[in-house]
Amino acid sequence: MAVGLTPEAAAELRSLRARHGDLMFHQSGGCCDGSSPMCFADGDFVLSDADEFLGDVEVPPVDGEDGRTEGFTVGVWMSKEQHRVWAHTELTIDLVPGRGAGFSLEAPDGVRFLVRSDLCRT
Repeated sequence: MAVGLTPEAAAELRSLRARHGDLMFHQSGGCCDGSSPMCFADGDFVLSDADEFLGDVEVPPVDGEDGRTEGFTVGVWMSKEQHRVWAHTELTIDLVPGRGAGFSLEAPDGVRFLVRSDLCRT
C-alpha cells in the first residue's frame, strides 16, 4: 500500500518532530478519533498483532531561513481490520484546519491530520 503526504502535512510533521522527536502514525478505525491517522512520538502508541505496518512515509528536506532541514521518515500503522478495507488504494495523509484527535500531537496546533483515498472520492 502506498502512503503519501501533502506539503501541508509534511510541514506539520517537521514542526512536530522538532518538538517531540521521531514520530509515528496509527489509524485504529475505532470510534471517535480512530477514523483519522493519529500522530504520536515514536513508541508512545503500543502496537499489537492487530496492527499492520504500511511503511514509512518520507518527509522531504527543505531549505529554510535557518538552513536546510534534513528529510526523515515516519512509520505508518493501521489496524488490520481497517487495512482490509483500505488495502487496495493509495492513501494520502493531509492536514486540515480544526481540532481533531485529542491524543494526536497536532491537536494543540488547531489542525488535524486526515487520510484521503480514491475510495472516499465521489
